Amino acid sequence: MIERLSYQQRAAGLRRMAHDGVDILVVGGGITGAGIALDAAARGYRVGLVEKADFGSGTSSKSTKLVHGGIRYLPQFDFALVHEALAERGLLMRNAPFLVRPIGFVLPLYAGAKRPLGISFVPPRGIGMNYLLRTGLTLYDVLAGRLRIHHHRRLGARGAVQSIPDLNACGLVDAFLYFDAQTDDSRLTTTVVRSAALHGALVANYAEVVGFDQAKNRIKAAHVLDHRENETLTVPVDTVVNAGGVFASRIEALTGESHIRIEPAKGVHLTVPRSALKIDREALVLPETDDGRILFVVPWGSRLIIGTTDTEGGDLDHPAASSEDVSYLLRHVNRYTNAGLTEADIISAWAGLRPLLSSRREGLPSSKLSRTHAVVDSPGGMVTIVGGKLTTYRRMAQDVMDHITHQRGGRRRHVTASLPLDGAMGWQQANATVEAAAPRFGLQADTVRFLADYGANALAILGLLKEDATLASRIVPDLPRIMAEVVYACRYEMAMNLDDVLDRRLHITTEDWDHGIGAAPAVAARMAEELGWGPSETNRQIARYKQLVSPAFPSFYGGVSR
Repeated sequence: MIERLSYQQRAAGLRRMAHDGVDILVVGGGITGAGIALDAAARGYRVGLVEKADFGSGTSSKSTKLVHGGIRYLPQFDFALVHEALAERGLLMRNAPFLVRPIGFVLPLYAGAKRPLGISFVPPRGIGMNYLLRTGLTLYDVLAGRLRIHHHRRLGARGAVQSIPDLNACGLVDAFLYFDAQTDDSRLTTTVVRSAALHGALVANYAEVVGFDQAKNRIKAAHVLDHRENETLTVPVDTVVNAGGVFASRIEALTGESHIRIEPAKGVHLTVPRSALKIDREALVLPETDDGRILFVVPWGSRLIIGTTDTEGGDLDHPAASSEDVSYLLRHVNRYTNAGLTEADIISAWAGLRPLLSSRREGLPSSKLSRTHAVVDSPGGMVTIVGGKLTTYRRMAQDVMDHITHQRGGRRRHVTASLPLDGAMGWQQANATVEAAAPRFGLQADTVRFLADYGANALAILGLLKEDATLASRIVPDLPRIMAEVVYACRYEMAMNLDDVLDRRLHITTEDWDHGIGAAPAVAARMAEELGWGPSETNRQIARYKQLVSPAFPSFYGGVSR
């Protein structure tokens, strides 16, 4: 029987934090904070996790949805980062095989390429460039060690066009296929949050740290504002971990001092229909952009994800895609393909901010800053984690807890490297059971495929369908998501607001041409039954959601600011 993680557990968790206190209070409910909460709880600490908005509502739900080594860091000679990321990729595929799956990447090479993948040395007239790329891909395989997926292989120009029919063949001289992994970033975050809760962590979203009590230069308690009840609770703490991402400086400043500096880098993605560009199973690498980056076109159900940009700065609270960002992505996709994409093909444009470590070199663009992370001692005994990437969240969490354990004079125990995430045990049998039951409820293959992302917990969704077969209805006709997932999100993933479900749990906001506006009333009505909303609150949720996705309020939910 799957354990619930609903608004009742949220309220009870906050009360327990305030009454009993915690050893570790993690501030920030993105993938990094969730990973720290899991690692700390698995080591036996009393853990609290608070997030001012929804879990994964910032950067952790705005990625390219890849778990990868970062092949573009090889030309920067950042071998340590690539090796670390590839090792973590392998561990994630082992610990969450239902949610992290292999995907191939077609890497084309064109005549006259100047710096594909950001390579700093280019042979005269490009002679031997294919051998140089192959050497890099071989190194990529070697750095993955025993946790590698598959060896790369040469496709050649003809093989590349067979894999990507819309690939521009003009000037195409060679191509390769290498492998990384794909995941649902926001579902990975909620899965890690659930895993932490199952190990005893107390977790709460919409709970914001607004201040600290300190004595003898040490934080003794945190003041946590419960946005749902509009009350502030005082939580006794031993150690506060600042996992606020781009907001880490703000959190540190609540102690009265702020020492860290973060360079936020904005990454913009586009969602387009699969019909706009002929891509089957493999993703496409756009090997060279005007500013020396690489871009990806990644299959995602009936959609494609195109991204990402990498520009300095942005509104921390409301990062938005600009018309320049959109033009940049369209220009490069159309350079390497024959799709002829225009703004009319775009379903949504969405942005997130990466919390990069500040460079000591003035004027270094954010695309050149390393995604490596650092554990920093902050004022009041706070421990801050900055930098990093989605793929390496587990290692980041391990490093934080090793640091804290060392401070306490304890023995380090690396427990999460072999710790299956919630839903991993019995996931194959669960998937087979859902597939067998699909005809009974009229579930189509694409819905069954996305239900597999729940792992063994898909059986809970199947149980909901057995109780109420109407929950098998699609939320949006051309997307695979069903109403049972709305109920599941409320009962088992602490969904509290309409956008929690439509945006982060189910991605309807970015995948639906209507951005979920047409589906909002029906989804809100179902959530009202689960969360006890009255008519007034239900209508407020619908109105709030419509404002969030309106082009007049450009944000990371959709729409392009002009």
